[in-house]
Amino acid sequence: MAATVTDYCTKHSNAISPNMQEVWGWTCASFDDADKMSSPLQGATMKFLAEWQQPKRILEIGCFTGFSAMAWYESTVSTQAEIITTELDPKMIAASRRTFDKYQLNDRVTLIEGPAQESIEKLTGEFDIIFVDANKDGYEGYVKQILGKRLLAPRGLIMCDNVFARGMTVSTEANPELPAKVRPYWVENGEALRRFNTFCKDDPRIDSILLPLYDGITLIKWKRSVAAQNGIKGGNNGFQKVLD
Repeated sequence: MAATVTDYCTKHSNAISPNMQEVWGWTCASFDDADKMSSPLQGATMKFLAEWQQPKRILEIGCFTGFSAMAWYESTVSTQAEIITTELDPKMIAASRRTFDKYQLNDRVTLIEGPAQESIEKLTGEFDIIFVDANKDGYEGYVKQILGKRLLAPRGLIMCDNVFARGMTVSTEANPELPAKVRPYWVENGEALRRFNTFCKDDPRIDSILLPLYDGITLIKWKRSVAAQNGIKGGNNGFQKVLD
């Protein structure tokens, strides 16, 4: 039923661009774990969100093959947003660079190679959209680091993907069709994401909402009172591309 609903929604939503469709198809044909990539409907959702918010800086934690970075790129032509994305896996770094080179995205997309925690530590300024889609056991640490460094703009939004961990966050019995060979991986992720979801609910600095979309999406923003107390000001100061 879920696949039928997704197909219906996809057909009745804005379509992704031919370039995005090409990257999505190439990824599916080239990588056994292509299911980690955002779906076409999710890519259309990202574009819709960015076109509405008009961000000037976007940060991605986890790049995979560059599909989501392309969504951010295409949806921010009017603002010429700076897009910084991170990736650790050499195979996915090569795939992402292929995407950025082939579709000429390098004028506004910067890929930082290495562990996400180290990459985040290099960053300065504020980001209007932050998309977290990396190793699931790192989500809590990454968001804490982002908040601690005040990388999230006053009216910015953090979007964390896959917080259901194929259903394993909710219950290890939630998805009987999950293949046995990947079940231990997602069960472990589910345990980490339960801790992350508790952190999001309890941290006094932020408002969060967990939505039953895709494989679970958590949206995070500053509490207005905390933003004021911290002296976080509007604007996008510190537009500095990370080139090392």
